[in-house]
Amino acid sequence: MTVSFVTPQDIRATLLLRREIALLDVRHEAEFATGHPLFAANMAAGRIALEAELRLPRKDVPIVLYDNGEGLVAAAADQLRELGYGNVAALAGGLTAWKAAGYEVFEDVNSYAKAFGELVESRRHTPSLSADEVAALISAKANIAILDVRRFDEYATMNIPGSVSVPGAELVLRAGGAAPDPDTTIIVNCAGRTRSIIGTQSLINAGLPNKVRALRNGTIGWTLAKHDLEHGAGKRGDVGPFAGAADNARDVAYRAGVRHIGTAELAALENDVQRTLYRFDVRDAEEYTAAHLAGFRHYAGGQLVQEIDMAAPVRGARIVLTDDRSIRADMTASWLAQMAWEVYVLDGGYDGGLEVGPPRVVPRPDPAHRYRRPYEGTGVAEQAMQAYLDWEYGLVDQLRRDGTHGFYVI
Repeated sequence: MTVSFVTPQDIRATLLLRREIALLDVRHEAEFATGHPLFAANMAAGRIALEAELRLPRKDVPIVLYDNGEGLVAAAADQLRELGYGNVAALAGGLTAWKAAGYEVFEDVNSYAKAFGELVESRRHTPSLSADEVAALISAKANIAILDVRRFDEYATMNIPGSVSVPGAELVLRAGGAAPDPDTTIIVNCAGRTRSIIGTQSLINAGLPNKVRALRNGTIGWTLAKHDLEHGAGKRGDVGPFAGAADNARDVAYRAGVRHIGTAELAALENDVQRTLYRFDVRDAEEYTAAHLAGFRHYAGGQLVQEIDMAAPVRGARIVLTDDRSIRADMTASWLAQMAWEVYVLDGGYDGGLEVGPPRVVPRPDPAHRYRRPYEGTGVAEQAMQAYLDWEYGLVDQLRRDGTHGFYVI
């Protein structure tokens, strides 16, 4: 069966008008990371059977496929049609045509979330400390608490000495427990920049009384400054919202344009067959496994903000978040709204019938095809780490040149 074609100009117009589109790069992740349009999502041709129905919940969503001349598109389109997707096209001329049209190409993975993080820092002047400054505070036994906002497995692999694991969206819920003394300075770190910027600004936006600072450049910056990391740590931050945290989080979401809905409005969104709807439970995996709302996929909030292109490859779709404590959903939603998503938070729903069982996990790509992140794991060359930071510093200018993002910062 032949594939219809769309032009780079057609795709740009769709993005600017905020119409739905799943622009899919069907190369392996390692090739995708060498360069792609800002809102492209990676779905390697060999993984369509594994990923498509989870990541593309509406079968008639507009899908546009491209590669870089490898000849992967026709077979990928056939696979999608066999799975029931009826609106599949190809980018005429592939990535080469996109570049020839003068449009921006972004490297790495989760690129637009990382670009958004840099925009937040540039607009809000998110405060940070260098690795040397933090090391001096540790040495002086200063009144500080270092909160690591990465996934727990990343934290356990390597961490700043003395830090505690408080993944992303858990920050506003747990910061009061991690630092009950308002005179304690909280230092937020990730592996590079994005999650620490978003985490630090989340605590500031939510009105935490403590002084909050990001560890500038995360574990990469720590390593480049020749400081030692710990390995095998297992300290988790306890739940302990600070006074007013829930109300403040809801206000942050309100200011970002997030709407709270009930089960009747959720049903209306679910019944709208003309739009794609993503439903995410942003609590931790243990809570989700114990009991969750039917139809909601687990995606921890802090990771959802950084990995939104992986979780929701249909740009222009709707997103509904749920969290029985509300704080995590509100804070996560506030960021997604600023990234120009139509996002809702579901109120209630936990007093009815709930499902039990672990999150559905999609197997990772073959290591030979997976992009080796310069901020992940150990043994990364210093040159690669510095090149990654240099790339992040240039993202705000690249966003401006691209012009399709629609991001704003409250």
